[in-house]
Amino acid sequence: MLTRGLAGSVLVLLGGLVVSTLPRSTQLLRSESLVAIRGSEAGRMVGLTVVLLGLGLLAAAWLALCRHVAVAVGEEQDDALALVRHAVVVWSAPLVIAPPLFSRDGWSYAAQGMMAHLGISPYDHGPSVLHGPVVQAVDPMWLETVTPYGPLPLVAGDFFADFTGNPWILAIGHRAVALLGLVLLAWAVPRMARWTGLNPAMASAVALASPLMLANGVGGLHNDLLMVGLMAAALVVAAERGWVGAAVLGGCAAAVKAPGGLVCLAVALVSLPLLASTAERVRRLAAVAAVSLGTLVGLSLVTGLGLGWLGGLTVPATVNTPLSLTTLVGGAFDWVARVAGTGLPNALFLDLVRQTGTLTAVGVAVWVALTWPTGRRDTAVAAVATVIGTLVVLSPVVHLWYFLWVTPFLAAMHLSRVAASGLLAASVVLGLVAPLDSSLHGAYLAIVLGSMTVAVLVPVLLLTRRARVRLDKIVRSRWLAVP
Repeated sequence: MLTRGLAGSVLVLLGGLVVSTLPRSTQLLRSESLVAIRGSEAGRMVGLTVVLLGLGLLAAAWLALCRHVAVAVGEEQDDALALVRHAVVVWSAPLVIAPPLFSRDGWSYAAQGMMAHLGISPYDHGPSVLHGPVVQAVDPMWLETVTPYGPLPLVAGDFFADFTGNPWILAIGHRAVALLGLVLLAWAVPRMARWTGLNPAMASAVALASPLMLANGVGGLHNDLLMVGLMAAALVVAAERGWVGAAVLGGCAAAVKAPGGLVCLAVALVSLPLLASTAERVRRLAAVAAVSLGTLVGLSLVTGLGLGWLGGLTVPATVNTPLSLTTLVGGAFDWVARVAGTGLPNALFLDLVRQTGTLTAVGVAVWVALTWPTGRRDTAVAAVATVIGTLVVLSPVVHLWYFLWVTPFLAAMHLSRVAASGLLAASVVLGLVAPLDSSLHGAYLAIVLGSMTVAVLVPVLLLTRRARVRLDKIVRSRWLAVP
């Protein structure tokens, strides 16, 4: 099981060197063989096939791990939890040294950190103000765009730029920071699972070791992993040690990406006594908000970066993504309007549906904050899952790695058999499809054939009779709650 997953990660690394964007100055590109493989359609197809094979091995190893730890009871669960953590380390190791996989965001992080190091505000300028290797692999779409991220990733990038200007090394440094989120999840998820009476090893396997996490969180190198780790830590600290420290962690989560601050709603709920009045809720919410916002503003000012990131929050919404429900619905309405010859402005319904989705997500957050039970840890976990899940579903832009925001909290909840099966299936599918993005540089044949490969792999992994029996064993007892 561990060996199979390690082999899968190594294949993902090797195939990723073919399909991923690399700076032109990268030493590896001095190899004529590698350049020839990367430059041909057939070569990129081979690279994609190797990546998909590796992800398939990881998925199979992960399902085997889930089957193994799901049946652990009593003291066996401690050994099972140790096995899960060991598997995460082993399977992640080859990916740590990889270039940013399946997304070019990591190269943007490297460039933005270098800008901060040089005293150029990433909140006022895009990476195009730089020259040389550090911007060679940045997506042209974002070269002129300011960063929407908070000060913490930029401070980390500034620190790494003290030691090197090599973009690959800078990207690995950012991955190390993201992996701190994985460490926080490894600490927090078992605790949340015990609150709800679930198997902590199984919850950890779902949250930490899935293809979704390994492909998008570790290989993809996204700030979202650090953000969700801080969110989970904030909730645990609120329940076990007090709300002030938790609010600080919530502010730190927002200082990575703004949605991380939403965990503060659950921090307030879990820190209140049972049956708290509305007035008590409002006072605690205000206090938590003051501490978290104070932390966020303080970090922005102390680092010298300021609050310019507020102006960059709209940057992600400048693109349309096929995973965004509101974008799909709004775009469909606009298409019907054009076909019908109504003469309405372009993107009228797109903007309207997106705004409605955002307002609905805000309404759900307010409803949870003012009406859900207080003083209950299991309810607090569900509150985070509900608020963040609603935001992801209704967001105007959704990427694969956004599903990392909610998965650790869903893994620590009692789910129906259908929901538990769906979470397992989604964790596999969202990992397998990670390579099929813009990193293929217009290799449309590769994308189509890769999608067909995934369409074959998913039934083999999930829908065969043997696979259904295995999945049923995992979810039969709703994550096998602790007796």
